[in-house]
This record gives sequence, structure tokens and C-alpha cells, in this order.
Amino acid sequence: MDALTVTSEIYAETDFKCCDLDETKSISTFTFHYPCDPTSCKTDADGDLDVPRRKRGEIKIEHHKATDLTLVGLQVWRGALLLADYIFHNRNEFKDKRVLELGSGVGLTGIAAAIYSKDVICTDIDLGGILNVIGENVKRNAAIIHNNVQVTELDFKAPKFSEVLESELSDIDIVICADVIYDDDLTDAFVQTLIKLLEVKANRTIYIALEKRYVFTVADLESLAPCYEHFLTCIDKIRWSKNWSFESIPIDFPQYFKYERVKELVLLKLSVK
Repeated sequence: MDALTVTSEIYAETDFKCCDLDETKSISTFTFHYPCDPTSCKTDADGDLDVPRRKRGEIKIEHHKATDLTLVGLQVWRGALLLADYIFHNRNEFKDKRVLELGSGVGLTGIAAAIYSKDVICTDIDLGGILNVIGENVKRNAAIIHNNVQVTELDFKAPKFSEVLESELSDIDIVICADVIYDDDLTDAFVQTLIKLLEVKANRTIYIALEKRYVFTVADLESLAPCYEHFLTCIDKIRWSKNWSFESIPIDFPQYFKYERVKELVLLKLSVK
């Protein structure tokens, strides 16, 4: 599975540098603008508003340009950048909060969250060296991370959380996840993970960013997004019994990272009523 077929615009707008390790592994620089602080605006001698220039920042990420389906987390997907934009725009909501990221992949969104959040725990399955990649990316961006970042394993299909993660769960305020909806069996396990997280602590918010991927079916003679539809079906089966509030967030908030914000991108908010 090749992220470039879906997100070629991301790489076209980043400073792309190839490593010598192998032909599919790269380090990309994802540029962004820090949100402006309204209190920093001043007036000049004529009384006109003197708007400060937006400060530019960079997140350097080791990732793969293409992988098989089991290791898609080693690629960078647009949903991660959309979620990073949302965090920047709503930074006051994330400030001084403890954040858990599910399916962190290479850690881009978790690193973005760590600029504002008190603590961030990045998690993913321990496969293909992905946890090491997250850890190295965290070190690579130490200059812009002002808060604590942990990296630990979380396998959606595991019967229980690890002892390390279990000890942290009750203190988590916000859960974030991007582009983890691409396989129906994994989606089923992901929804069960959401149930466990909300049972541990109900008064937390979960943000889910994803890109709907359409396929044309001969049976229906139309293009459908089957993975997304399956996810919605899973949620609908349990949301009423669990008293979940599930809503779609408009994605017209400002864009801080460089990528094409396509109409297929979706941001969802899950909480308990």
C-alpha cells in the first residue's frame, strides 16, 4: 500500500531528503506555522494594527514512502496532518492536558500535540520497529517539544492493555487517533478499544481523523467508502447502549501544515453524554 497514491501532495510540499538506509525510508520536514497569539498584536505610531508575522516551525519525521498493509503506520497520511491542525487551532483545549494517541504511526500528530499538551503517550503495535521509529522521531524534534512524551505498545487486538499503559489510563484527558480505519477486523478491535477506554474514564474526549477511501463496486454501480461505512456501523451498534455522543466536526478551521485538505477528510468527536 502506497501513501503516495493517496497523499502525493504532502510530499510535494515538504523538504524531501532520502536516507541511505534503504530506498523506501526517508526523512521529511513538515513545515507549519505556529498559531498567532492575539495578545501579541500591537499598534504602530499611526494607530494602525501591527500584525506580527506568523512564526514558522518544522517537524522532521522518518517514515516510509510505501509499505504493505500490515505496516501502513510507517507512512504519513493526511488524517494525521488534519488532526495536528485541529490541535493547533484548539490548543487551549489541549493545554496542560494528558493526551493518549492510538495508532501513532510515525508519531507526527503526537509530536504536534506535545507542543501544547502536558503529557503525550504515543502508542502503536510493536511490529516492524514502529515503536523505535516513534521514539527516534520524538528525539529528532526535541527542540520544539516542551512537554513529556512516552512511547509504549498498544495492540487493538490484545485482550488487555499493558501494565505500563494501564497505570496511566485513569489520568488521560483526551484520546486522539488518525487514519486507523483501513481494515474491518482492525476496525472492530479499535472500537472495542474505545469501549475499554471510556469504561476506565467516561469524562474524556476522543478525536478520530480519517480519510474516506472510495472504491467502485460493480454490484452497486457506484463508489463507496466501505471501511468508513463499516466503522460507522460498528459505532451505531453500540452508541445508544453506551450513551455515546458522536459528532462530525467541520474541517473549515485554519490550516497550519502544508497538505491538500481534500473533501474526503473527516474529523469525528466521541464522548459520553
